[in-house]
Amino acid sequence: MKALVVESPGQPLTLKTVPADDKTPHIIKGIPGYTFPPNFVPAAHAIGRVAAIGPDATSLAVGQLVMLEGFIRARDDPDDVQILWGITAGLTPESLRFMADNWAMGCMAEYVRAPLENCYPLDERRLCGAPADGGLGYAVEDLLQLPTQLVAMGGLRAIDLKPGERIIVAPATGAFSGAAVQVAVAMGAQVIAMARNRALLERLQQQQASLAGPGRVQIVPITGDVEADTASLKQWGPVDAYIDLSPPAASESTHIRSCFPALRKYGRACVMSVIGHDVAVPYALLTWNSLTVKGQFMYEREDARLLIKMAEAGVLKLGREGGIEVVGRFKLDEVDEAFAAAAKNPEVGKLVAIVP
Repeated sequence: MKALVVESPGQPLTLKTVPADDKTPHIIKGIPGYTFPPNFVPAAHAIGRVAAIGPDATSLAVGQLVMLEGFIRARDDPDDVQILWGITAGLTPESLRFMADNWAMGCMAEYVRAPLENCYPLDERRLCGAPADGGLGYAVEDLLQLPTQLVAMGGLRAIDLKPGERIIVAPATGAFSGAAVQVAVAMGAQVIAMARNRALLERLQQQQASLAGPGRVQIVPITGDVEADTASLKQWGPVDAYIDLSPPAASESTHIRSCFPALRKYGRACVMSVIGHDVAVPYALLTWNSLTVKGQFMYEREDARLLIKMAEAGVLKLGREGGIEVVGRFKLDEVDEAFAAAAKNPEVGKLVAIVP
């Protein structure tokens, strides 16, 4: 089969013909390092069809439409051996070998061997069927937003976000943080979206107003004035929760110091970023206000099941109806064009698809 291969770190993607993986499971541990292995095929967030099933599959069927997600945990050591399939081999020697020996081939290929635990069946008739037949009318590419929204879902459920609660999403205009706004609104929450780019915030607010009605998403541009931004965040009433999805470069941003003081007593915060430097937080305030701060890496399987149910029920909107535009569809041999399109459209609501 054809696949996009990285021969070693720092090398470009190359379209090659490689053997198709069989469907034999492996769980192995071993060598040190924190990288991806040679002859690596990237990407794991995908929508596909089942071409073959292993002997331990009981519910999937050949031809079935499925969502693939990339958070793989070893079956015999799920707490310590974790990888992001198609992205990184994790932090331990065991996880590096786990990827190298089992999951070096991601989804930028014609076929992929996927763990059963990372394969979720989708109701194709409901999601992609015609509205006249009770379907939602989505194209398959519209479903590609689901794995991104799943990351946000993991954080929102980690702090037990409830319908009617008010939550800060900061920043709110990236791919994952924007997905947090979409999912939080679908869960029935009131959202305060915070970011530097006012135009993107206003567009996000308008999109969600057309879906859920006015007032469900309020916006606060980051000004750099910590106290003024905190006051802006509190203007609509008590804030129950805060989810932080900052990019790595945001370690010097003032928004974190503005968001914690905006929380009510007994408020909750979820941090999902991987910022390489220490970040100052108002320690005494955390104590005085009895705040709960929860670190969350990725999500649980139940989060994926619930997210899919929300999409199939029509509560979580996808595609153009959900404010998502597929800005390009590219074949494997058009990967440079695909990456260029993605680089031009990094913000929330833009999606690039690599298709068979």
